[in-house]
Amino acid sequence: MMKKNKTTNRDVVLHTATSLFLTQGYHTTSMDEIVAVSNVSKTNIYYYFKSKEELLSAILDQLIQTYNEMIYEVVSRKDQSVQERFEILLQLLTQQETDCLGGCPFITLYTQMPQGNPLFRDKVSQFFQSQITTVEMLLNEGMKKSEIQTELPARSTAQFIVSAIEGALFLQHASQDPSILENLKFTLAFLLK
Repeated sequence: MMKKNKTTNRDVVLHTATSLFLTQGYHTTSMDEIVAVSNVSKTNIYYYFKSKEELLSAILDQLIQTYNEMIYEVVSRKDQSVQERFEILLQLLTQQETDCLGGCPFITLYTQMPQGNPLFRDKVSQFFQSQITTVEMLLNEGMKKSEIQTELPARSTAQFIVSAIEGALFLQHASQDPSILENLKFTLAFLLK
């Protein structure tokens, strides 16, 4: 008989706080509101997370792990062409929470983080550096297989792609214009041919 994965109070608090931080903002969300929305007692919440900052840190870790797993799963599909994996990766990275304040969970949380704590900045920076490295590896693979332009500098092109995606997510959210992401996907596909 298999055990079912039981949702713990910690999971409920993480889910609730993530939703509130992304839609309302870290600074405007109180621990009391997290208690009310999650229906988990304040004592129980503080058992798992000693502070609101510790809760934010756990949320970042969870988001980073989730995104890294999704990105790795797409990139490691060796049965698909590099171009196909890029299209799937772009789709994945642009299908983010549209109700986030900044259009992207990482931008939203980053802009609201306590500035005195470099740990948060470092976590987000490492995530994006890892994403750039992954895109660079995919570009290099595509160049070796002559699937994409070989004259492109891989590292700076990877930085451009990640920057363009993040910028487009923000602009689409700010302008409420879904064509921005569609145009970006088309432009990147054209650029890499």
